[in-house]
Amino acid sequence: MEKRIIKAVDQHSEAAIDLLKKSVNINSGTMNFPGVIKVGELFKAELDQLGFQTELTNGEAYGRAGHLIAKRTGKKGPKFLLIGHLDTVFELDSPFQEYTMLDENIMKGPGVADMKGGDVIIILAMKALKDAGVLDDMSIEIIMTGDEELSGEPIELAKKDLIEGAKRADIALGFENGDNNPKTIVVARRGSSDWQLKVTGVPAHSSQVFTKDIGVGAIYETSRILNEFYLQLSKEKDLTFNPGFIIGGTDLNLNDDLTGGTAFGKDNVVAQQTIVHGDIRATSLEQLEKAHGIMKQIVANNYPNTSAELIFNDNGYPPLALTEGNTKLLKVYDTVSQDLGFGAVEAVNPRNAGAADISFTSGYVDMALDGLGLTGGGGDHTIEETGDLRTVATQAKITAVLMYRLINQK
Repeated sequence: MEKRIIKAVDQHSEAAIDLLKKSVNINSGTMNFPGVIKVGELFKAELDQLGFQTELTNGEAYGRAGHLIAKRTGKKGPKFLLIGHLDTVFELDSPFQEYTMLDENIMKGPGVADMKGGDVIIILAMKALKDAGVLDDMSIEIIMTGDEELSGEPIELAKKDLIEGAKRADIALGFENGDNNPKTIVVARRGSSDWQLKVTGVPAHSSQVFTKDIGVGAIYETSRILNEFYLQLSKEKDLTFNPGFIIGGTDLNLNDDLTGGTAFGKDNVVAQQTIVHGDIRATSLEQLEKAHGIMKQIVANNYPNTSAELIFNDNGYPPLALTEGNTKLLKVYDTVSQDLGFGAVEAVNPRNAGAADISFTSGYVDMALDGLGLTGGGGDHTIEETGDLRTVATQAKITAVLMYRLINQK
């Protein structure tokens, strides 16, 4: 049966590459709703032919194009949730709009790796399972979101379908490209959220700085806080916290999207305000909560005549925590890869795997793996994004055989 599955992948691989090329040439930047929907319609047609019940949802409630959801129910084995996304970071104003072949195997194109290649691998694996006669045995839900690169808001609505799918599933498989290394797979992802620091001081002539009535001003207090963040938290394993921008002075104007702003100040005036915006990434909710507590304590220990407010945004991506189930699933995946002649696979360092949609399954599924998508490229999120087309068939074979084995073992 596994040989039949592998043969079926080979028979459909050329068509899968054509499908990938067609999808890459459709601009589906997150905010290009017609383009996201067009890619969804392209993949929906493929899944319709495989007997899935499909739907393109309306994302108006959270300000995005919506998601592609496909389902089928079998009577054997665990329930699978397969996760992809339709959108890319390349909007209509990007100079990067179509694919080119750098050689016979390496494709350069917008979203080839992140992650239209992963979407095509899902479809190719499903075709192979159907040709081999085992797809009807399986319970599978496929969700390809339309807002992975720029989540809709409120996030509880944007990710509702994904979370509900996770609640119905036993095993989640994500088809992001991981760290672009076919020898690694993702068993844990760091969550990502942002924070904002607002600091206020007493404005005065600079000649009065450090006095009892004036104190140090907002900029000195901000530098103290950021330095203490570094001193107390920088050695915490796999935890990162990055101040992305800082503005300070007498008067500030902050951009609505928190990407920057303008500041007015003079060298002979003690700064009245500063604003810092950054992100924080952790491997577990426990690690994140611990970091939040330490950061709040640091902020509360103000220099004289200053005050500070630290605001955490809870609408970020949760961490995909390392669990016993994920580790067991990795062992099965590794065995399949070696049995098929593709070599051993080990867990990727969480520092090399950013936040992704599979994180929303954490706590709901028994087992989860990510990074099953197209690999061997690089340059994600840049006009140099590439992917190795040979890994389309490789990853589809591992996926299909993995799923077949999982429905036939306890």
